[in-house]
Amino acid sequence: MAEFRKILIANRGEIAIRVMRAANELGKRTVAVYAEEDKLSLHRFKADEAYRIGAGLGPVHAYLSIPEIIRVARESGADAIHPGYGLLSENPDFVEACQAAGIAFIGPTAETMRKLGDKASARKVAIAAGSRRKPRRSAIL
Repeated sequence: MAEFRKILIANRGEIAIRVMRAANELGKRTVAVYAEEDKLSLHRFKADEAYRIGAGLGPVHAYLSIPEIIRVARESGADAIHPGYGLLSENPDFVEACQAAGIAFIGPTAETMRKLGDKASARKVAIAAGSRRKPRRSAIL
């Protein structure tokens, strides 16, 4: 596994704070991103560095802007990005954008996300891997 020095957390609020706490316990520097509407949010002040994203965008679009997240990662010198959960954490295009920028993505590969991203394809992967679990039936009382 690669050794990271600085991790950008591509999320906000309590999720970001939890990732920052873990990173700090491991001796890693952290970078927060925040939309204008979150300029007073705690996650911004808990990080070692914080950068505004999405000027002119609403908060949802700001946090979903892959080019903005990559821009800040490059500007800050982050060598890894942790997506938290929700937002970009399930977006295989984001994983590929990180790879193209030479930044490690802390999470599953884009291929894994695509294979397991919906129940039908995930079931096929499980069957191919040898999972033959029978569905449980509920007891009738």
